[in-house]
Amino acid sequence: MAKSDLIGGALWDAYSSKVASRMNDPKNRGEISEEEAKSLGGKLVVADFGAEACGDAVRLFWVVDENETIVAAKFKSFGCGTAIAASDMMVELCIGKTIQEALKIDNIIVEKNLRDDEDKPAVPPQKMHCSVMAHDAIKEAAANYYGIDRSTYEDAQIVCECARVRIGDIKDAIRINNLSTVEQVTQYTKAGGYCKSCIRPGGHEAKDLYIEDILRDTLAEMAKDNHMSHSNNTNTKDSAEELTFEQMSIFQKGKYLQSFFQEVISPMLAMDGGAAELGDFYEENNRLIVHIAYKGACVGCASSALGTRMAIENILRQEVSERIEVRI
Repeated sequence: MAKSDLIGGALWDAYSSKVASRMNDPKNRGEISEEEAKSLGGKLVVADFGAEACGDAVRLFWVVDENETIVAAKFKSFGCGTAIAASDMMVELCIGKTIQEALKIDNIIVEKNLRDDEDKPAVPPQKMHCSVMAHDAIKEAAANYYGIDRSTYEDAQIVCECARVRIGDIKDAIRINNLSTVEQVTQYTKAGGYCKSCIRPGGHEAKDLYIEDILRDTLAEMAKDNHMSHSNNTNTKDSAEELTFEQMSIFQKGKYLQSFFQEVISPMLAMDGGAAELGDFYEENNRLIVHIAYKGACVGCASSALGTRMAIENILRQEVSERIEVRI
């Protein structure tokens, strides 16, 4: 069967010939019985894994010898052609490796081994998630062999399913390398480099957490840490002791708020091309009224009057004073 017939003429050039070949004629599809495993001198390991997002499923068969080496492997896959091709390559890569070595075979490695050209992806971005299932099946098989829960191999929430990048990896990359854009995050971690659904809402698959959110929040945390560090190392002429915000004079409060806006609020708004400046502030009925003026993308934005204002107010209340009320 021709690749254009198998996949569809409009999409044929988005798939490598290796993917099309394994879709049509998988090399490692099948089952392994207990008897076959014994004849090979190993233990049979069977693992099932299904992807709820797309309805695909894979059953993985391993024969593992006394040295924990995978001496034979097969698979059965129920789903799209991309999942079949990825599972077929995954099985091939497992054979001859120890279980611990097999656990290092992630979906990025599977996809790269399916390429015709090392610089051209083997599948279109929206199908990259299909190779994730192969990697998860490996973890399921390893967990079954050792008699443990598969969650042992999951150390944190996964943000990018395509590249299997976890939230901790993204936060660490931002902090260590002082990243400030989504493009830089993708460059350093590969997150968001494939189907792009994890960058921001609106992709082909909804997410609980997006790279834009993580970047914004991490930059705000970094700015807060820098601000607190700066504050702790600054000696004021007004007092030898460190004052709380409520103990400060109105002049000191003004300087503190100005610094907080520059180091915490501004970086947060800059993520979306916006900005805000601190205006007047004064006491009113035991409330500290803080006026702000929007700039950049915040001007005229539908959410700036309520959503953005409330976000700024919540941060100021949590980090500066519960008495603050933000007004535009």
